[in-house]
Amino acid sequence: MSSPVRQMTHRRLPPLPGVAPHRRQMQRSPASDMVITGVTCNPGLAPHHSTRSVHSSSTMYARSPDLQPDTVTQFLFDNPDFLDTFVSQHVHEDRIRQWSQRKHRVQGHNAVTLTNGDLFKDQRSNWKNCVQSKKWRILQDLTKDNTTNKARVFTELAACAAESVNADGHNLYLVDDQNQLFLASKSSKNQRAPSACLGRIEPRTSLPAYVAFTKESVLTNSLLGDPRFPLGLGVESDRGVSAIAVPLLHGNNAILGVVELYRNYGRVPFSPEEEEVADMMLVWADICMEYVEMYNSMMKQRKLNDFLLAVTKSIFQDIVSMDTVIMKIMNYAKKLVIADRASLFLVDTKSSELYARIFDTGRVEEHIPQKEIRFPMDRGVAGHVASSGEVLNIADAYTDSRFNRDVDLQTGYRTKSILCMPIYNRGNIIGVVQMVNKIDGVFTKADEESFETFAIYCGLALHHAKLYDKIRRSEQKYRVAVEVLSYHSQCNDEEYLVTKQVPIPSDIPDILDYDYSPWAIDNDHKPVYVLYMMRDIFKMHSQRFDLDDMIRFTLTVRKNYRNVPYHNWAHAFSVAHAMFTVIKTSQHRFTPIECLALYVACLCHDLDHRGKTNAFMVKSASPLAAIYSTSTMEHHHFNHTVTILQNEGHNIFKHLTSAEYKQILSDIRHCILATDLALFFSNRSRLQDIADKGEFSWESAEHRRLVMANSMTAADLCSMYKPWNLQVQLVDVIMEEFWQQGDQEKVKIGYVQNPIMDRDKVNELPESQVGFLVGICLPCYEVMAQILPETKPMVNGAVANLKKWRELADKEAREKEKENEEKEKEKQTDENQDEVIEEPPVKTENPSDDVKVTSEMTPSSVDYAIDDSASDTSFLAADKPLPDLGSDRTSNISVPSEKTVLSSKSDESR
Repeated sequence: MSSPVRQMTHRRLPPLPGVAPHRRQMQRSPASDMVITGVTCNPGLAPHHSTRSVHSSSTMYARSPDLQPDTVTQFLFDNPDFLDTFVSQHVHEDRIRQWSQRKHRVQGHNAVTLTNGDLFKDQRSNWKNCVQSKKWRILQDLTKDNTTNKARVFTELAACAAESVNADGHNLYLVDDQNQLFLASKSSKNQRAPSACLGRIEPRTSLPAYVAFTKESVLTNSLLGDPRFPLGLGVESDRGVSAIAVPLLHGNNAILGVVELYRNYGRVPFSPEEEEVADMMLVWADICMEYVEMYNSMMKQRKLNDFLLAVTKSIFQDIVSMDTVIMKIMNYAKKLVIADRASLFLVDTKSSELYARIFDTGRVEEHIPQKEIRFPMDRGVAGHVASSGEVLNIADAYTDSRFNRDVDLQTGYRTKSILCMPIYNRGNIIGVVQMVNKIDGVFTKADEESFETFAIYCGLALHHAKLYDKIRRSEQKYRVAVEVLSYHSQCNDEEYLVTKQVPIPSDIPDILDYDYSPWAIDNDHKPVYVLYMMRDIFKMHSQRFDLDDMIRFTLTVRKNYRNVPYHNWAHAFSVAHAMFTVIKTSQHRFTPIECLALYVACLCHDLDHRGKTNAFMVKSASPLAAIYSTSTMEHHHFNHTVTILQNEGHNIFKHLTSAEYKQILSDIRHCILATDLALFFSNRSRLQDIADKGEFSWESAEHRRLVMANSMTAADLCSMYKPWNLQVQLVDVIMEEFWQQGDQEKVKIGYVQNPIMDRDKVNELPESQVGFLVGICLPCYEVMAQILPETKPMVNGAVANLKKWRELADKEAREKEKENEEKEKEKQTDENQDEVIEEPPVKTENPSDDVKVTSEMTPSSVDYAIDDSASDTSFLAADKPLPDLGSDRTSNISVPSEKTVLSSKSDESR
């Protein structure tokens, strides 16, 4: 039907009967001469609101005596375009809706109401007035139902369209994979029993087949006479005469189905407007279906993700053994695809075989023996999948030539359907999972897709299970190795019996003297002295102890010090003696636990020292540096201490309570880490500031810990306040350890990083010793004396040694200055002479004296004083600034070896 506006443009209306074609009247619009009872047709009125006007018959006939209602009716029948234009321009849409509702009531249709009884109004499209809102709710619920299929959604949509156009019935036809139409639903019971399939999509058959073929909607009011579809409706009906058929198209213009709406004999035929309403209604079918499929896909994926998350948690949180992981994988796999049995075969790449220790997890009552099954990779379905990587979905196993019946013979189980898929890890097939006998039919494409994702997690789980098995085996090997090493690193029974037979003296003269020389004690007697001091500390605070444990502990600690020049058992003994002297002579207020922790920490503070600095351990990529990023050696010393305490018969703290045991281990750790000179500067600065302000309090645990840290450094540097003859010998041993590290640096990196470790620069020793005493030792001893005045001998001894080193440094400086002056004179002489004259070398009057001093005085650099061991070594020249507190350059300053002989002759030789 053409547009009414277009018809009005190209067509002139005939004059009304009995009205003369007056010129003036012809110039006016026909509507302006016509007055219809109930409607004012004045063009001056606003078209959006009509006004009811009641005119008497005399008034109307006065203007047009021959105009009768029948005449107007006949005119409107003859000129429907005029009525259409008049209504659209002058009648409000609310009035049109009221007319429509009255017409529906006259024809027997119920008024359209909402569930609450209100009138359903929608000014955008009149056809919605005929659609129950309940239908939309049903359709919305269907799209959110993950069990909804295409037929259910389209059926409900077709019912909504049928009601929107007041159809007597409707049929829904869908297109299957073979491009055939089949009846999905019908609304009338009076129709003849249809065939499920209407045949292929082609013209000149039935109405739905024609629409599916052309993909265009059709409106027909003569079903039986249309040559395009001589068979009429797809479902044969005796009463249908008028029909609308609308195709259901996908976004890619693919046909999904056809909705067929029809009216029976005696009803008003469908109009083009109603066809448009049906088109508008069913155009949403594709969007609705796409939403349903997307929603179902998302819900399915969400359930799969939840399932895989549960699998991951279960498998990775409880990795006990490979068999446990395999059992869980198979159990979850059965749940995923609803299979009766599951099997997992692992690939043995060496023998090119598939094997399974746990096979066919199924019903418990069958009690199938779990034995390993092996077969070549070129046999059976699993072998084919493992060899080719192809996914196999077999509906009937016994009809497939690849199926290996030997497995059923071994297990006694009948295999029907199979879903077999490879498991990959890093691109390699490591196993095959085989699902057997789907419970509710055969395995589908959806099962393959779900299981393909699950197989990825299976590969990860198997990979981690293998790693766990390797780690567990390595752990067992490690335990065996520790067991062997502990046997060789612990004191043996013979050493224990020999030491136990030596009586511990009741008193040792001069042991509390700050000038006492621990290095003069024989190596075999040192453990007895340690036991003497340890017993005294235990008894001093009424602490219980076991002498046998103390003997084993002491001997094992001695055995775990390496044979390096300085950081050896003799150094540990000297540091422990220095701390014992501080504890016994000073008026401190350390707790009994803190006193014991200080002494044991000094005894163990350099356990298993390798004679190298922390910086060297890091730069040489030592395994210890990989474990401990800061204070490398100090952390190792503490952990080694704990290891010894854990050995049977070595726990000297076993009589302490649990709280005391935790406290003493914490204090020992704090004290051992404090021997790292990188931490010394901050600790001393804080303690100095508290002491200068007069805020120090023994009641404060933090203040006591600062004093403990500073005391550890003072004891570790005890050689620097010993008498001059001792100190010079100790520096020799310290420098020997430094030189050995310098020799290794020359080999590994081609140069010595710190000049003090270079054997060729031994003449710089006095200057570096002055810097070390001024920069580290004296500040440490002075703050100690400020808190504990009884430790003043440390300061006095260091000051006396500083004076000696300054004298040697000044002498070295004068000789160097003299040498420089001589070189300058020689240079000037060469410039003044016309010819170069070779002169004999200048000899010193007594070169042996200078050589002797240089050779016997070993350098010790401040650059390496910030070390893990806080060793006794020189640091910086007096005129050089202190090093950066965050520097990695540290010094492992060694203690003299056991073979050092301390005598008055060595002093005279100096």
